[in-house]
Amino acid sequence: MNQLVKMAIRDLGRNRRRSFFSSLALGLGLALMITMAAVIKGEMSGAMDTTIRLQSGHLQIRAKSYEESKTSLKWEDLVENPVEIADQIASLDPVLAASPRLFASGIVSVRDKSTGVRIFGIDPLSEVNAPYRIGLIEGSFVNADDREGVLIGQPLAEKLGVKVGEQINLSINTSDGDVNEQVFIIRGIYSTRTNAFDSLTVFLPIAKAQTITKTENHASTIFVLLKDKNQTDAVISALQSSRYEVLDWINMNDLIIKTEEMANSYMNLFYLIVLGITATVIVNTLIMSVFERTREIGILSAIGMKSRSIMAMFLAETSLLAIGGIVMGVILGLFAVGYLAKVGIYVGNMGLTMLFGNYIYPELTFADALKTTIFAFIITLLAGIYPAVIASRMEPVQAMRGGK
Repeated sequence: MNQLVKMAIRDLGRNRRRSFFSSLALGLGLALMITMAAVIKGEMSGAMDTTIRLQSGHLQIRAKSYEESKTSLKWEDLVENPVEIADQIASLDPVLAASPRLFASGIVSVRDKSTGVRIFGIDPLSEVNAPYRIGLIEGSFVNADDREGVLIGQPLAEKLGVKVGEQINLSINTSDGDVNEQVFIIRGIYSTRTNAFDSLTVFLPIAKAQTITKTENHASTIFVLLKDKNQTDAVISALQSSRYEVLDWINMNDLIIKTEEMANSYMNLFYLIVLGITATVIVNTLIMSVFERTREIGILSAIGMKSRSIMAMFLAETSLLAIGGIVMGVILGLFAVGYLAKVGIYVGNMGLTMLFGNYIYPELTFADALKTTIFAFIITLLAGIYPAVIASRMEPVQAMRGGK
């Protein structure tokens, strides 16, 4: 075996430039695969984390009849005495924070401009609203007893052409099917760096939201954040109730999970295409090597080297090319992922319902890196079988004559 490896190294060294660029082709392909795997992982992981922080939480407690798609405000579809229930949930050790939220739909208008929005009635003091408080870029956060103030997202403010301190007209659906209309003052403008969320969401103190929607002492949901999402099942068991249903972050974000599974399936096809192209380069290199060394192969066969040994020699060359390519690919891939994870990839508003941030930060896991590396090595090794078979099947006499 050592002798075969030495011969393989010597043979590859005969044309170092060709061998280098063959390995480089594989390295570039592997680097691209590693980078794309990290981008997909970062995109899906970022979407999940963003959705949990901004919209779904780890858990939500709702009335069993509540229909999220209709943003129902009927009292029978809402949670009664939400503050009391939220305080009880917050007392559980695994719970980081719990707070009631009231959802409604409405229309905001300024002069000749108007657009549909989602109304979030929130407890401004709750820790679950930290992302909006931290994301405040102008003005101040709303207060619990504020009856005229609202908080709007930066994209919405830019769309309407308004600033802090200006007035907007807000029309909101109510629990009895009517529409209430009131002039509000913009207290602050926030940015969560998630255009799909910021361009649609307007925040009111929950007391004011309950008053204007005629849902006094009711909320759409109890929004719950956990200290560790692995404690989800344990907390669900402690919160079981005949009156309400408990939804976890997995069920609420089923679309993201399915999208990630579909993306991973497409990525496997992408890997095959990339490796197919790079494997072609390896195959061409080895076939050229076979025909350049036809007489040498004939001599080796004539002095007693068996066909399987000749085949093993060329597979050893393939393996060395693969190892060289993998080393270069891993180095280039890690460098690319590290750089992109630092600066991010700007995607802006992708126009999707899922909460993708304005930037994607690639996230490379050891499992993804190992998977792509093994995949690249196996495909390259399989590609090397064809030229190895050609070399092993040459007739000694004919090969010594140059294959003529």
